[in-house]
Amino acid sequence: MVKFSKELEAKLIPEWKDAFVNYWQLKKHVKNIKLARKPRHVPHISYDYGASIFDPVRILMTKSPDGLGNHDEDPQIIQVKSKISVGEDGEEEDVEVYETELVQLFSQEDEVTMFFEMLDDELNKVNQFYKTRENEFLERGEILNKQLQILLDLKRVLHEWRRKNVGADHTTAWRRFSRANSSDLNSDFSESQSECCASPTDSQTDDVIETLEKNGVNFVNSATRAKSKRGKPKMRMRIDIPATTPTRTIAAVTSMLWEDLVNSPRKEGGEHINGKKIQCAEKMIRGAFVELYKGLGLLKKFRSLNMVAFTKILKKFDKVANQQASASYLKVVKRAHFISSDKVVRLIDEVESLFTQHFTNSDRKKAMKFLKPQQNTESHMVTVFRGLFTGCFVTLFSVYAILAHLTGMFSPSYMENVYPIFSMFALLSLHLFMYGCNLFMWKSTRINYNFIFEFQPSTALKYRDAFLICTCLMTAVVGAMVIHLILLSIGLPPHHVDMIPGILSLFFLILLVCPFNMFYRSTRFCFLRVIRNIVCSPFYKVLMVDFFMADQLTSQITLLRQMESAACYFLAGSFKTHQYETCKSGKLYRELAYVISFAPYYWRAMQCARRWFDESNADQLANLGKYVSAMVAAWARLSYAREPSHLWMAIVLVTSLVATVYQLYWDFVKDWGILDPKSKNPWLRDDLILKKRGVYYVSIAVNLVLRIAWVESVMHFNIGVFKSHLLDFSLASLEVIRRGHWNYYRLENEHLNNVGKFRAVKTVPLPFRGTDSDG
Repeated sequence: MVKFSKELEAKLIPEWKDAFVNYWQLKKHVKNIKLARKPRHVPHISYDYGASIFDPVRILMTKSPDGLGNHDEDPQIIQVKSKISVGEDGEEEDVEVYETELVQLFSQEDEVTMFFEMLDDELNKVNQFYKTRENEFLERGEILNKQLQILLDLKRVLHEWRRKNVGADHTTAWRRFSRANSSDLNSDFSESQSECCASPTDSQTDDVIETLEKNGVNFVNSATRAKSKRGKPKMRMRIDIPATTPTRTIAAVTSMLWEDLVNSPRKEGGEHINGKKIQCAEKMIRGAFVELYKGLGLLKKFRSLNMVAFTKILKKFDKVANQQASASYLKVVKRAHFISSDKVVRLIDEVESLFTQHFTNSDRKKAMKFLKPQQNTESHMVTVFRGLFTGCFVTLFSVYAILAHLTGMFSPSYMENVYPIFSMFALLSLHLFMYGCNLFMWKSTRINYNFIFEFQPSTALKYRDAFLICTCLMTAVVGAMVIHLILLSIGLPPHHVDMIPGILSLFFLILLVCPFNMFYRSTRFCFLRVIRNIVCSPFYKVLMVDFFMADQLTSQITLLRQMESAACYFLAGSFKTHQYETCKSGKLYRELAYVISFAPYYWRAMQCARRWFDESNADQLANLGKYVSAMVAAWARLSYAREPSHLWMAIVLVTSLVATVYQLYWDFVKDWGILDPKSKNPWLRDDLILKKRGVYYVSIAVNLVLRIAWVESVMHFNIGVFKSHLLDFSLASLEVIRRGHWNYYRLENEHLNNVGKFRAVKTVPLPFRGTDSDG
């Protein structure tokens, strides 16, 4: 049977851990009570004089707490009282504070007093946290209800408008609709806000605005009804759709420049009621309902786990103290707000009803798939295939090493043409393996990576899946390498045999974009979507997963350059002539080398610029400077490789040193949140997830050493072609390992920030609000 402490540790909400009952500390207090009540061992001699007529009296005296043998009812051991808290300003606050008074037996025992004082503190903490979260969710529910009503009325108005005015222009249609439905506007069009800036001349426009204002839509200068030049009332309503796509981003930037810089009012007549924007608004509101439902479910779980924790710890106390104190205290706990309030349960039912009715056409089963997505159960077949592919990989790699040694196939032609393709897949597999290790560590330490990355738990990749993909990929690659060597050794023409790496690359490319629901389609499409967002930076809104993946690309520049060489080798037909010099010379190759080396840093810098634009956070500009310094250092090293000289070496040393110091500072202070001289953990941070502090110091040293691997680029080791490629592959592998090592601490710091703010659900932006209207 699993101990409750372990069960609580596994089930509690990580972001709310500090708000839960500190069950482990209370257990320590109970243990202290047990030790204090343990009788001291004093040697004594017992004398047995046989039976006595006073034995029944002695028995009663022993069993009765008051020595009188009174068993009519259990004595009142504790009394728990609640009072109104007084704030710092001296005014009374409507906050219940529970205090326990020890009535009998325990008043002289410090351990018992300390136990109940802490128990009171924990009860007050849990109760207050629940009240705060409950009020937040109730307020959010009211806002969402209003947003939903606006959406429904707007959709109804748009439907009627389109039905009655097909083919009419915007202004004529609005006038016709306004006249035909003047009696229905006050009742039906309760909260319609859209990109509708029409200029109705009908007097019913005032009714529309008044109805909107009654339902919470604010219009500046609505009392005076701002007039246009022709004296007609102007009305502006707006759907705030986040600039998450290139089109919306360009529109938002254009609007900002036009309104803020040119300061020119919009033309009278404005914009249309946009059906696509209404659909987007509906999607936003639906997502907000899902997050609200998730938050309410977490709060319900918070309540039940804490109730069980109070029950368990009081039973342990009763057992140690040999008294029945739990009944009195549990009565108070059950009367506390976090147990007695039913607002959350009622709101859960209301959300289910609204969501089922308006977003799934009264299909409750479909609604529950949105509100309660089921996580996929882990199949044993994943473990079986992972073991199978691992064994195959080890066997095939051993065969490849033996064949390569016996045949002596590491010729310059082989190393320049075929080896880069296989090493590209090897680097990709290593990165997948490190990501699998990250997933394993994040799960083991209860870092909520699905919430941080906004992954769907039902389709998110698990560490077993990542290891399966890695072993499957490497088995296929090493198998192709073995076949390639065997065919070369038996004398087949090289230009035929060299097609094998190309076929392998084409196979994985087709598998990546395969539209069929096979081999982790949701993960593959998510990867493609993230890569699209990165390449199109800064036109897409930057999410956590986007800049996290962009950081991975900055550690895979070697892989990107090998991809470029492989593409050139096959697209230019070099495999037919076996002339690898074709893709290694010329101005175009040099220019592509610069572009590929700069691209990941450029994308990351553009993401920082976009986040600064969206969030107005100056730290993003400083982060942008880090990637600019990395671009400058990369440019200096490439130039030095082309034209070795003392001047270029000095430039490389200066630029690389500046970029490295910049990166190390950002790694440790910003991304990992450590190097705090005032921390209770010397030069780390106050909160650490890993129990051993030494691991963090070792990680600092490892990150420092691997960050200065660029020194190899200026050393010019005099080694052969094979050793040169092997050295480059080793350094690229070390950078991938460093990035995987960095990943854990980056997400640990992000998770602790969420914990500090008790942030367990997303705050989804809502579409409808009133905007100013220029007179």
